[in-house]
Amino acid sequence: MNESTPQAFYHQFSHALLALALLTVAIYFGQDILVPLAMAGLLAVLLRPVENMFLRIGIPKVLAISLTVTLAFVVLAGLAVLLSMQVADFADDLPKLKRNINDFYHDVRRWIRREYQVSYRQQEQYLKKAQTQTLDTLQGPETLGMVTGPLGTLVLIPIYVFLLLYYRTMLMHFLVALFAEQHTAKVHEVMKEIKSVIQSYMVGLVLETACVAVMNSVGLLLLGVQYAVLLGVMAAILNLVPYIGGLVATVLTVMVAFINTPDLEILGGVVVVFLIVQFIDNNVLVPLIVGSKVRINALVSIVGVLIGGALAGVSGMFLSIPAIAMLKVIFDRVDSLKPWGILLGDETPEQSHKKILKLARKKQEG
Repeated sequence: MNESTPQAFYHQFSHALLALALLTVAIYFGQDILVPLAMAGLLAVLLRPVENMFLRIGIPKVLAISLTVTLAFVVLAGLAVLLSMQVADFADDLPKLKRNINDFYHDVRRWIRREYQVSYRQQEQYLKKAQTQTLDTLQGPETLGMVTGPLGTLVLIPIYVFLLLYYRTMLMHFLVALFAEQHTAKVHEVMKEIKSVIQSYMVGLVLETACVAVMNSVGLLLLGVQYAVLLGVMAAILNLVPYIGGLVATVLTVMVAFINTPDLEILGGVVVVFLIVQFIDNNVLVPLIVGSKVRINALVSIVGVLIGGALAGVSGMFLSIPAIAMLKVIFDRVDSLKPWGILLGDETPEQSHKKILKLARKKQEG
């Protein structure tokens, strides 16, 4: 064996780890800029076919992009209006909810006093201490960023989408120019594959979310749960966060249902409905609608979601899957990074071996 081979391996491996560390640091410190830009990039890829449709009928580029962004805004605004109507119904029943919460609160206090011998006075002291800590947190300077951050993002994303669509050709030319001329064909192939993967993922995600929202709402309506449509849509939106969102949606819905109608049969029915919907979503909708192009194994998906959440919160969780899918496309087409592509993929060595045998047989038959 050549002595330089181990050195080359360690040299290459150290470069990969250094690049990964720098990327992590950049995301953590630059999330206020990078997260809205990344979301705008996903939306721009999703809206590109709509813009192309307007261009084909002879509409000028700037007007076509403006119409595309406006149409997306109108659709989102319509969904927001529907949700706000449900929230208004929810607000009308707040007095009833408050009574149920108070009854539940007193029942819990009595249970704690009976089971753990903690007096009412001690419980009140614990609650006052928790309230004081919460108020101190909310009055901190970081709270302003928590409130204004989403508002700033909502303003920036449409602007980013417009500019990314407008300067799309220039950005693609820039990416091609970064690499040597002999790699031009491979760079075009990678960009085309990334575009295909992201479009497939985003379109599939929208359809999947709509199907999950309908199934959730129908199931909750059959159980007679109040605010069934609101809870069903919210659960579908939370389901956009892979693996973790579905669990949070189930817990939230059970809590609201329990506060409104503390019936164990209904609560059990809510859990069963969400389990059935999750089963259909994971085994039917995701493979069929989201498509087979986003091939990432479950372990990497969960770890990626957790890392994305640690780096950039809920937005990082949502962006983690498309980011990993893009990395896999790049890794699969760069010889030195192919092992990382294998790590991210969902094919076992046995499946890969079967594919190789099938290809060999086809070549022999041909």
